[in-house]
Amino acid sequence: MSSTRIDDLFARLKQEGRPALVTYFMGGDPDYETSLAIMKALPKAGADIIELGMPFSDPMADGPAIQAAGLRALKGGQTLARTLKMAEEFRREDNTTPIVMMGYYNPIYIYGVDRFLADARAAGIDGFIVVDLPPEMDEELCIPALKAGHNFIRLATPTTDDNRLPKVLENTSGFVYYVSMTGITGSALSDTAKVKDAVARIKSHTDLPVCVGFGVKTAEQARVIGASADGVVVGTAIVNAVANVLGPDGQKTADPAEAVATLVRGLAKGVREARQAAAEQTT
Repeated sequence: MSSTRIDDLFARLKQEGRPALVTYFMGGDPDYETSLAIMKALPKAGADIIELGMPFSDPMADGPAIQAAGLRALKGGQTLARTLKMAEEFRREDNTTPIVMMGYYNPIYIYGVDRFLADARAAGIDGFIVVDLPPEMDEELCIPALKAGHNFIRLATPTTDDNRLPKVLENTSGFVYYVSMTGITGSALSDTAKVKDAVARIKSHTDLPVCVGFGVKTAEQARVIGASADGVVVGTAIVNAVANVLGPDGQKTADPAEAVATLVRGLAKGVREARQAAAEQTT
């Protein structure tokens, strides 16, 4: 598999000595045009990788905020085809920021795996996180995705022990997404000392970058997590930034893209200060 945008990004950040900021938003929330504006605003505000959420009616790992965002998107007419189109439009202005599509297998299965991978390639998608496909089902999507030149990013959790971890990592590429707690998105962040130990344990099994998500909401949390992780993933806080400027009837009370950009600028500052802060604490 040739080098991808994700591989190139982490190689550059390693030279710079800082972790990545990985930002999740829900494609189509609250509508297509607003969502595209949010996507375009993310790298300008300091995001290094974009996780593009694929709305699905029956999510299993998502908390109330991301569930609500998915339902708003579906109500607004978002489909998997429109989510791919969004990435394609984004690529007309930005050909460097990695895009990872994140969601569940059902919409991809209905769309058709071969068709999906071909359209994703054409749209400039770099990788996938499909949370309900375990390694035992790699032939369904993971292996075809790798053969098509995409990264397939796997989740590891606090319950992924050393016996299970090699199986999880077997066909993983791009980076490993460490879920910092057992629970749903948007829950309270796990003890940061435990997160540091978990990152070290995963790194003893792989040379891939390890990014940590689930529960990161503030610049200070991003700074602390970024001291040991190769990347910090933020999702629910971004989705909430959108929801917070929507009235009860869905009307915008402020610009969602600017609300997201303001939050991301702070998170990016925290991520960029992470290693410096860690070094100062050890001196």
